[in-house]
Order: sequence, then C-alpha cells, then structure tokens
Amino acid sequence: MRLSNEGGWRPGAAGLRRIGARLAAGIAMGLVATGAALAQASSAGGAEPASGIGAPVPWGIGLQPSGGPVKAAIAELNTMVLAIIIAISIFVTLLLAWCIWRYRAKVNPTPSKTSHNTALEIAWTVIPVLILIVIAIPSFRLVYYQDRAREADLTVNVQGRQWYWHYEYPDHGNLAFDSRPVPADELKPGQIRNLSVDEPLVIPVGQTVRVLTTGQDVIHSFFVPSLGVQKYTIPGRTLETWFRADRPGVYYGQCNQICGTNHWFMPIEVHAVPEREFRAWLERARARAALGLPPGGAPGAAVAEGAPGAPTNRQTAEVRR
Repeated sequence: MRLSNEGGWRPGAAGLRRIGARLAAGIAMGLVATGAALAQASSAGGAEPASGIGAPVPWGIGLQPSGGPVKAAIAELNTMVLAIIIAISIFVTLLLAWCIWRYRAKVNPTPSKTSHNTALEIAWTVIPVLILIVIAIPSFRLVYYQDRAREADLTVNVQGRQWYWHYEYPDHGNLAFDSRPVPADELKPGQIRNLSVDEPLVIPVGQTVRVLTTGQDVIHSFFVPSLGVQKYTIPGRTLETWFRADRPGVYYGQCNQICGTNHWFMPIEVHAVPEREFRAWLERARARAALGLPPGGAPGAAVAEGAPGAPTNRQTAEVRR
C-alpha cells in the first residue's frame, strides 16, 4: 500500500490483488457452505431421518429432515428465503468489488459529488419492499397453517413442569403420565444420551395430532424440530398447535426455553407407530394406569407377566370391562 498525494490511503497493485483474492476466496467458501445447506434443506421435505430417527446428526447442516407436512412447509419457506439471501449476498459482494475496482483513486482521481439520484433512490426503496412482500405472504400462510388443527384425529395435552413433561390423552380416558430423561448410566442400546426418555409420547402415523400446551410453574417450550412443532407452555394459558407424522420413526426434541437450572433435563421423544401398534400400546397403558403404573415405555416394550408392577391377566380383563 502507499499514501496518495492528498495524504489518503491508496492500495498498490499488490494490495489490490490480495484484496481480490480474499474476496474470491470468501465468495467461494460462502457458495460451498450455502450450497450444502440448500441441498440438505431441499431434501428436508421428503428424506428419511437418519436411521429412522429424527435427531441431530454430527456435522449436520441445515434443517433436520421432515417427518410430516408442517416441517415440510417450514423447510420449503426456509429454502426460498435462503435462496433470496444468497442472491442478495452475491449481488452486494459483486457490486462492492466492482465499486472498489472502478472507482479507485488511480483511475478516478476526481470523485463525483452527486448526492441524489431519483431513479436509484426509488429502486433501492421499492425493490426491498417487493422482496419483503415475497417473503411475508408465504410466512403468514405458514403461521396460519400451523395455528390450529382442523378435524384432529387425536388430542394430546402437554404440560411443562420443572423439569419434566406431563402428557395426557383426553380422548382416551384421560390417560396421563410423566416423561423424564433416561440417566446416562441406564441407557440401553439404541437410546441417545440426553434425548431418550423413560415414557415417550406415542402417536399413530398419518393422523393429525392436536397439541394443547400449558405450563405448571414457568414458561417452557415444546419443540420437536423434525415434526415442525414448537409451542410455549405458559402457566395459566392454553395454546394450540398441531403436527402429523407421515412415516413411522422416533422423533426427538427438547425444551428450547431456558426454564431453570435443569432446563437440559426436558428432552422429548415422540414415537410414531402404525395404528394397530398404537392401539395395543394404548390398551396396555390404560391397563397399567388403572393400577397406578406408568405406560411401561415405548410401544413394543415387553412387561413380563408376573414382573413387579406388571398387571395380571385377571386385572387386565377387569380394566377392559
């Protein structure tokens, strides 16, 4: 670099080459990263979660693969907005590089003193407004789409508590139970540290699930990324949202509202199973609830006959009646 006759800084040829190389490298790295994000986001509408699990993966970029229509709509909006951001970023970067090169002191020793340009000012006011309108219309549609369930097949009451979740099925005899994380030293094969729970939320595949949230003590947040559901649980208020799982699988989430010292202690595990398997789990859970017992784990979890806390055939028959 060197100083100009006017005392200002003026880059030399070597300096300009270094600036150009850095700009090119930055643009290339940005395009690689955003291209990978676009590829994953675009696949979020139909890709199967890794190993059938809706959970974070190492070095994951972009959104988790979707497990239902709500998340697919979120992924579609995310892809559109990301494309707009990339286009704007490339345009501004190229414009900046062109201005640096075209109006450098060596070739433009007498800078323009123009302070107003009506056409340019109208353009840089109207174009951003149009871009915001393009983003706002699908955003509002998505907000209303997520708002309430139409003709829900199943209702689940979700209550956030310090620090665990309480679930209730009002359509099925008010079956209710608590859900807490599995301690690290008790994890079984296939379970995930800080995400697996002792009593997961079980839903049937392909059915619309209405979620009613409330809080017992402080504000929590019911958040399952791969199903596109997030709703605060606020004490004294009942909020509504919905989701649907279009494929069987296990979908994980967490409370993403900082709700206290054990905020991390509120993972969410949702099992989406076929209708027949859901009915079998529901029958077992109601039988155990009549005895004051929790459902006994995920669908398919065997509770041995005669084991401590397991209902006998006679007790189960009485509950059915």
